[in-house]
Amino acid sequence: EVVSLLPPSSIIMLRVALRRNLFKAHLISFRSCSAVAATAPTVVTDEIKVNVKPTEEDIVRILRTCQAVCFDVDSTVIPEEGIDELAAFKGVGDAVADLTRKAMGGQVLFQDALAARLDLIQPSKSDITTYLEQRDKLATGSSSSDKTHRLTPGVQSLVNKLHAKGKIVYLISGGFRQMIEPIADILDIPIHRVYANNLLFDASNGKFAGFDPKELTSRDGGKPAVLKKLIDAHGYGPVVMIGDGVTDMQAKPPADLFIGFGGVVTREEVRIGADLFVTDFKAIEDLLDR
Repeated sequence: EVVSLLPPSSIIMLRVALRRNLFKAHLISFRSCSAVAATAPTVVTDEIKVNVKPTEEDIVRILRTCQAVCFDVDSTVIPEEGIDELAAFKGVGDAVADLTRKAMGGQVLFQDALAARLDLIQPSKSDITTYLEQRDKLATGSSSSDKTHRLTPGVQSLVNKLHAKGKIVYLISGGFRQMIEPIADILDIPIHRVYANNLLFDASNGKFAGFDPKELTSRDGGKPAVLKKLIDAHGYGPVVMIGDGVTDMQAKPPADLFIGFGGVVTREEVRIGADLFVTDFKAIEDLLDR
């Protein structure tokens, strides 16, 4: 049973399960009228456990004191879904785009959608090389070394500001390392701070041979697993995750704050469930400057 309470200033949705004559309630989402939220104190009663989201002031505090900021890449750092663009290049764009929508909307497990999309695309090593070369030429009209055209407007400025404030920036993506490492280079993010899937190729002919299942991002729940690994390894204090999809929203916890980004595409589940939802990276910069 889902119980919806509709007070004037907010919407609280609780899932209530009856088990052994005890009620246990878990917060699905809380959205305040001021459109702010994040990790917050837990309120416990005998029957209900609710996570109350913090104020805008708390969000500013988390942003200013966080040690690491993790970005999704596709439809966040860049204004496209890389796997969909690669699929279009290979002539299977529509079928793959449908699977991507389902994966980003949480309708299917990420690992299932990833395997199905790659099975359709069958990208060889030479396909990746040719695609990247053509992408650059189409975007610039030349072989210019200025690759900032690949980025979503405002993200370069935000990353620069985060670096200037001493924040550690990571790219954590369900996309492919071969296509994301050039993006990291543009943003001055070291390659060891990129977590993404790795395509495998036959050493004898370069044909597609699958993807590395050992990569944490190759399966559902991969992004929170990456964040946990980073926190355990480096002892980071507050950590922020920024992204457009449900798989990004899964990263809290262990992230202390999830910022949903809708500047490329707005996914309703993310708009409702995000701690803070923005359509322009300038909004995050403004909060950092307070």
